[in-house]
Amino acid sequence: MLKELTMRAGFVALIGAPNAGKSTLLNAMVGTKIAIVTHKVQTTRARLLGIALEGMSQLIFVDTPGIFKPKRRLDRAMVSAAWKGSGDADETVLLIDAERGINDEVEAIINKLQKSSRKVILALNKVDLLKKEKLLVLVDKLNDVGVFTKIFMISALKGSGVQDLKVYLGGALPESPWLYPEDQITDVTQRNLAAEITREQIFLRLHHELPYEINVETFDWKDMNNGSIRIEQNIHVSRNNHKGMVIGKGGKTLKKLGELARTEMKEIFGVNVHLFLFVKVSEAWDDNPFHYSDMGLDFVE
Repeated sequence: MLKELTMRAGFVALIGAPNAGKSTLLNAMVGTKIAIVTHKVQTTRARLLGIALEGMSQLIFVDTPGIFKPKRRLDRAMVSAAWKGSGDADETVLLIDAERGINDEVEAIINKLQKSSRKVILALNKVDLLKKEKLLVLVDKLNDVGVFTKIFMISALKGSGVQDLKVYLGGALPESPWLYPEDQITDVTQRNLAAEITREQIFLRLHHELPYEINVETFDWKDMNNGSIRIEQNIHVSRNNHKGMVIGKGGKTLKKLGELARTEMKEIFGVNVHLFLFVKVSEAWDDNPFHYSDMGLDFVE
């Protein structure tokens, strides 16, 4: 007699210090790009769901902002969103960049987990960049902290170890009917994804010149009769000189950003995209509750 397969579903929070590789891992788990990835810290700002299937299990990954010492209101909202995402999840995976090891940010996260007596799964990322001897020493240290139920050594970028982690998580989730349709891979709207794609291109091209506070807002979206999409977006910067950096001499930088973002949107959405970008100086935009709501963050006093 064949054993009946059990349906499982649940939430898996991905937490870690900035640039630990959470968004890269999320994209690898889902099998397509739904989260932007840049080398600039604190790229992810709000809770983002990525939905993947593993056998009869539906894994709903919660990609959270990086956890760091907050200095401003936006920082506090991002860190609060990260811990809330972990607290609400069925399982939590802490990603640690193996090359960086146990730095101050990682140590602070581990200390908070220890104080709360919480147990989480460790995914030691970028292990391919570390010599075996150093990696073994690091694993021994992390084993001793007493908060990890399981340790996986992975490379989210190259995919090694990712499937083992996915299989383990699928078996660890509670028995449950699936919570989302079988073909749904994220809860992000196309409008918000379009804004994130443009923000990613800005970070990739101007990361040395601009602070990460820059924001992109899709304020108009029209489905055209010929099947294409017309998208209008505001790029919010906090200073006039930042506006000049985004626009560039003769508008060349803004034009290039639009071309790159448009090309990626066309690939992801599968239709032609007409993208129009506008740069606005919005002083203290990160003190405006509306923008927090648009990003899915709580306005933290």
